[in-house]
Amino acid sequence: MRAVLTWRDKVEQCIYDLAFKPDGTQLILAAGNRLLVYDTSDGTLIQPLKGHKDTVYCVAYAKDGKRFASGSADKSVIIWTAKLEGILKYTHNDSIQCVSYNPVTHQLASCSSSDFGLWSPEQKSVSKHKSSSKITCCSWTNDGQYLALGMFNGIISIRNKNGEEKVKIERPGGALSPIWSICWNPSRDEHNDILAVADWGQKLSFYQLSGKQVGKDRPLNFDPCCISYFTKGEYILLGGSDKQVSLFTKDGVRLGTIGDQSSWVWTCKVKPDSNYVVIGCQDGTISFYQLIFSTVHGLYKDRYAYRDSMTDVIVQHLITEQKVRIKCKELVKKIAIYKNRLAIQLPERILIYELYSDDSSDMHYRVKEKIVKKFECNLLVVCSDHIILCQEKRLQCLSFGGTKEREWQMESLIRYIKVIGGPPGREGLLVGLKNGQILKIFVDNLFAIVLLKQATAVRCLDMSASRNKLAVVDENDTCLVYDIHTKELLFQEPNANSVAWNTQCEDMLCFSGGGYLNIKASNFPVHQQKLQGFVVGYNGSKIFCLHVFSMSAVEVPQSAPMYQYLDRKMYKEAYQIACLGVTDADWRELAMEALEGLEFETAKKDFLGSGDPKETKMLITKQADWARNINEPKAAVEMYLSAGEHIKAIEISGDHGWVDMLIDIARKLDKAEREPLLLCAHYFKKLDNPGYAAETYLKIGDLKSLVQLHVETQRWDEAFALGEKHPEFKDDVYVPYAQWLAENDRFEEAQKAFHKAGRQSEAVKVLEQLTHNAVVESRFNDAAYYYWMLSMQCLDIAQVDKNQKKEMLVKFHHFQHLAELYHVYHSIQRYTEEPFSFHLPETLFNISRFLLHSLSKETPLGISKVNTLFTLAKQSKALGAYKLARHAYDKLQGLQIPARFQKSIELGSLTIRSKPFHDSEELVPLCYRCSTNNPLLNNLGNVCINCRQPFVFSASSYEVLHLVEFYLEEGITDEEAVALIDLEAPRLTKKERKWQEIANNNSQTLRLDETVDRIEEDDPFTAKLSFEQGGSEFVPVVVNRAVLRSMSRRDVLIKRWPRPLQWQYFRSLLPDASITMCPSCFQMFHSEDYELLVLQHNCCPYCRRRIDEASQ
Repeated sequence: MRAVLTWRDKVEQCIYDLAFKPDGTQLILAAGNRLLVYDTSDGTLIQPLKGHKDTVYCVAYAKDGKRFASGSADKSVIIWTAKLEGILKYTHNDSIQCVSYNPVTHQLASCSSSDFGLWSPEQKSVSKHKSSSKITCCSWTNDGQYLALGMFNGIISIRNKNGEEKVKIERPGGALSPIWSICWNPSRDEHNDILAVADWGQKLSFYQLSGKQVGKDRPLNFDPCCISYFTKGEYILLGGSDKQVSLFTKDGVRLGTIGDQSSWVWTCKVKPDSNYVVIGCQDGTISFYQLIFSTVHGLYKDRYAYRDSMTDVIVQHLITEQKVRIKCKELVKKIAIYKNRLAIQLPERILIYELYSDDSSDMHYRVKEKIVKKFECNLLVVCSDHIILCQEKRLQCLSFGGTKEREWQMESLIRYIKVIGGPPGREGLLVGLKNGQILKIFVDNLFAIVLLKQATAVRCLDMSASRNKLAVVDENDTCLVYDIHTKELLFQEPNANSVAWNTQCEDMLCFSGGGYLNIKASNFPVHQQKLQGFVVGYNGSKIFCLHVFSMSAVEVPQSAPMYQYLDRKMYKEAYQIACLGVTDADWRELAMEALEGLEFETAKKDFLGSGDPKETKMLITKQADWARNINEPKAAVEMYLSAGEHIKAIEISGDHGWVDMLIDIARKLDKAEREPLLLCAHYFKKLDNPGYAAETYLKIGDLKSLVQLHVETQRWDEAFALGEKHPEFKDDVYVPYAQWLAENDRFEEAQKAFHKAGRQSEAVKVLEQLTHNAVVESRFNDAAYYYWMLSMQCLDIAQVDKNQKKEMLVKFHHFQHLAELYHVYHSIQRYTEEPFSFHLPETLFNISRFLLHSLSKETPLGISKVNTLFTLAKQSKALGAYKLARHAYDKLQGLQIPARFQKSIELGSLTIRSKPFHDSEELVPLCYRCSTNNPLLNNLGNVCINCRQPFVFSASSYEVLHLVEFYLEEGITDEEAVALIDLEAPRLTKKERKWQEIANNNSQTLRLDETVDRIEEDDPFTAKLSFEQGGSEFVPVVVNRAVLRSMSRRDVLIKRWPRPLQWQYFRSLLPDASITMCPSCFQMFHSEDYELLVLQHNCCPYCRRRIDEASQ
């Protein structure tokens, strides 16, 4: 920014205020007791106006330009017309300090030391309002609704049009910081009305209409006397005791000085809608300046960065038209841009930015480095790892850390510098000097290479894409093109101010000058068209042009140079030019010319470019027929592909089995081309290349076909992975998988697959078939396992389907019962069928009793009562339960006995009669709830005959376990119960001690005899076990919170059934005897038995849950 003095004048009196006529043609000054009217164009005094008797302090012009007002120390306000005639005068009680016209209603506010008045042309009288302090300044909002008054006591009062106070702003400095100047921002773009306030506490502040401060106070270091905005509100002028006017941004960032003065500046204003500033001083000097804002910018290929509002940098992508603003909040002095780097020089530092990603359209920049150092330079250049500073004749290369790495001293002033690319850290620079020298400098090399020397000074430079040619614009506006290697001048053209090579075509350049754009191809004549501005870049058919402050991309058809090549039958070169951008008619013309010139390949490309399907098809048909006639299918495929006839190309390739060509076509096709891609996939399947077929289906997103492919090729792992990601395809995966497993006799896995697919009916059907087969084949252990699985599937269905919940829960309990029966019968069947027994007599005795008690109603398929009674009879006799053995033999007499058991049973029936008619007491089962001895054969089944408490059996030995089931009191949730049990409340114990005296002949001994600890208080759970003797109804054990709290976690076993089943709780009455429960099937075992069985089978003997599986 530079300030150029346009004119200056001096009067004898101090200039307290000034005002522009809204059209900018006249300037009204308050000087002494007169008003001076100047012509702004040349500073001529048009007329002095006399009317006041004392010093004029203030002047203001109405927005409509019809009248202006002046206020004086003589306590009067005079209204003047645009013809410089006084038409009205009114007075206040004190000297007038400031006047201001409402921008909308043209109501005049006049303020004195003790009050302020509001006058409008419609009303005859002036409405006056008292003020608590001297009013020093005033300003209306843009919409004319509110008037801000600045006062000597440091208060700002915001009034409405009627003079009523709406907002009062009290400044921290109070009376020590008088408000000396205020001004509302005139911008219509601001969301809020912003008031700029300058006080003699030497601060600049900003406020909203509501009274809320915007940002912090900005220190000025001088007493401000005047503040005013530019017409659009983008900048602020501030003058005062520092004898100069400073330019600030609208946010209060200082940008620079506009003319130093020899005395205090009392007033400064901007000419409406211009960059002219007028300054009035205490010594009577009037200075009129023009502000020149220079363009600070940088360009690299399609990215253009420029300064906006002096403190912001806008980066514009010239192709996509995207823009990003970087707010620096300081004066931007220089900008440089290169690839993914952006350098911004501020007064005290240089900021280096980088792009977030390597994406060519990415516009997100972040700070990479900061060089906190003040630099003075004429030009700034940035590279990948360095910045280059140009200072007159010297170039300095600095790292991003601010370290100077090397320096080049030139013979003459540097006029032009440009980065021409290169590897990071080794970029090349093109430098043009005033003496006509052109040099190439590499940032990692101390020695500059002189490319050529010409007689005239360099203004602009550019190098062609292949770096073989150099274009120079000199100070005589001549564009000269040289061959870099031979130094030969190839041609020159007049009237050029800038030049640029086409980055996509080696032989094309454009240059601008004299209001024209000139395009030159090879050595052909120049093609001209009208264009204002400077050419700064040329990419394909786009020319980047800088006009005043705006950069634009101009689309220029390349028809003229194409026809120049076509006239010389240079078809390939013409095709290259056409690719940069020509019309459809030009493409057709080029294609027909090439066809006539027998350039078939070029003609084919041109027809494709022309977009004329008839000519394209005609040419391709001829070529394809020719290829077919000479048996060249590969050539035919390539021709069809170049024409976009993908399906024909795929058919030929597929019929010939060319998988490589097919996959190449499939990968090049766009995913939207579904039909040809599906055809490719069909051929891949046909040619036994499922991998390529899968890749093709994945490309078009046809997941259903992909699933079918995996299923057809039995690539189950890939199918399962897809099923997991996309549950909607589970049926398509697991149903065929289950059918495949079933066909391969893997029924258990098939059942699981049906279950996973959600085909519950098929899963149950397979399980039922498996169960039936297992029973028929006497594999009762498998039957038990399948029934258990069936029961769990019924439970799953009950969870999901509310309509079937009741039915499924009934089936669950039924299948659980059958699973237990078959699990038990498996041991009896093995005992009766196999020569050697695998079980102890006690186990077989318990198992057969358990089975007989459970078979009270009907006997399931495959279970033999004969085998059960035979086993019971033999084991009872062996263990001394003679009464039970006699009963079993008697029962057998009423059943049909297989021939192989006949003799054994008859002999047993006879020999048992020689035994006593009673059972061994050791075998009698005990109820752990009521301590009642139960008979060996119980009519009630597996429950106590006294308290009706169901027995809990070990799933291996089928002994009665020392467990009692209990229920939770109503209102206690499972989670709360577990938390209470986990509390582990301490038990109070009391030891009884007794002293015992022993007397011998020679000695007397006292011995402390300690008895076993006894629990001081009875266990609350034991108290709950009481019941009414002899009752026929079962009374369950129900516990409350206190009882739960008293329990120990190790004494309680919990069957955590999934919903909708309830959890089951069991209390161990012999804690020292360890019991283990399977976390999957919830069967109970003596811990030693369970560990042995798991070691033998590596899984739970009941549900076959493997020991390495996670708990459910």
